[in-house]
Amino acid sequence: MEWSAEQVAEWMFTEVKASGKLVQTEAVTHIIEHFGEQFIYVNDNGNQSISKDVKKVFKKLHAGKAAWDRDGFFWYWT
Repeated sequence: MEWSAEQVAEWMFTEVKASGKLVQTEAVTHIIEHFGEQFIYVNDNGNQSISKDVKKVFKKLHAGKAAWDRDGFFWYWT
């Protein structure tokens, strides 16, 4: 099955809304296992990160209701 950035972002949105928190490393692992590596890239710091396309859709979905914790590398529901 071919997945889309929208479907990955919807999963992220559902997760952060339901649990109140989504840790990036756990999200990356889940995305690779369930949606595929095409939604992951290695950032400038050498860490795996979620693609900009997915994060762009995710941002639209949460409409400011989720925030990024830079120190802890997770999103939380506000």
